[in-house]
Amino acid sequence: MTEALFTANNVWMMICTALVFIMHLGFGFLELGMTRQKNAINIFFKNFYVITMGILVYFIIGFNLMYPGFGEGSSGILGFGGFGLSLPDGAPIDYAGGGYTYWTDFLFQAVFAATAATIVSGAVAERVKLEGFMLFSLLYVAFTYPIVGSWQWGGGWLSDLGFHDFAGSTLVHSVGGWAALMFVYFIGPRIGKYDNGKVKAIPGHNLPLAAGGVLILWLGWFGFNGGSVLSGEPSATSLVLVNTCLAASAGALVAFLFSKFSFGSFDLTMLMNGVLGGLVGITAGADQMDALQSIVIGGFSGIVVVYGISLLDRILKIDDPVGAIAVHLICGIWGTLAVGIFGDLASWSQFLNQLVGVGIIGLFCVLTSSIFLIIAKYTVGIRAKRDYEIQGLDSTEHSMDAYSDFQTK
Repeated sequence: MTEALFTANNVWMMICTALVFIMHLGFGFLELGMTRQKNAINIFFKNFYVITMGILVYFIIGFNLMYPGFGEGSSGILGFGGFGLSLPDGAPIDYAGGGYTYWTDFLFQAVFAATAATIVSGAVAERVKLEGFMLFSLLYVAFTYPIVGSWQWGGGWLSDLGFHDFAGSTLVHSVGGWAALMFVYFIGPRIGKYDNGKVKAIPGHNLPLAAGGVLILWLGWFGFNGGSVLSGEPSATSLVLVNTCLAASAGALVAFLFSKFSFGSFDLTMLMNGVLGGLVGITAGADQMDALQSIVIGGFSGIVVVYGISLLDRILKIDDPVGAIAVHLICGIWGTLAVGIFGDLASWSQFLNQLVGVGIIGLFCVLTSSIFLIIAKYTVGIRAKRDYEIQGLDSTEHSMDAYSDFQTK
């Protein structure tokens, strides 16, 4: 490894870190646009909290819980390398095969960690009690996310099994999706969403802003998936980025076509969620697929999004304002299983490995989410007061108005 190549790899990883970081702006815009004006400040407060808390908690405990250095003979289930960070022995170029420095590695992983809690934020928007969300997010980012990550990316038991999740269809997106599902189950729907058994649409107040958020997320995915190559190696990185874009495009087109066929309109929100569903779906196997396989995976993700959102909303009465559960949980599961169906690893045994990983991670996330939600519920509470929710969380929780009128003399 030459000094020049080491520098190029490290610069690429830092660029990817910045792209993943900017995804939090995309999540914020999407959630803001898909919800009502009276909760705008509350939504961005949660998104700011998630990234700031996430980076600090990941520094204190998460990084060394996720990468504990499982030794020979370890079960690969739980390990801990100590609190905080310390520069490893040896020159920086010796770390991670010269791909990047220890500090770049930490920061890239830290901006990933906060994403799981951001997924939850959108699903519980407009009725969650701020303190309850903050406590739950802290516990989930501190413990659940890094422990699950250690099983695969930290060299744990899933890695030994042969499970493959390149950039986190399950390890990031489904982990966040399971938490979102459990939180919505505990907290219930927004007031007026389901009246007398009928579904009432609660439109967002700024769909153009939400659309901008989706495009920012797509841009950020260049870092999310591209950075997961863990170097700037040209052929591997370009393959991953091409597959990522093809899947997103296919997801969008299939989603709006199936939405038109099923519900009779060209639904912008379905198209946007089709983009995100395609991105989530390809994330597990972006390094293993060819172009046509990526299009198939993304296209099927578009179908999953349309009917997943409809199933959750109309049949199961699960109120998710932004479609986060369908996009991140259901498409995350599909994308992870697709690694055993398509691409270089496709085989019956690989599919079983993927299925085992999805199932065990799902059980662990449901269990830990339930524990953390019970703790939050009986300490600070998880549901905003009824009159707070009706009036809006901006004025009741924050004493602010996101869109104050201009005053003229």
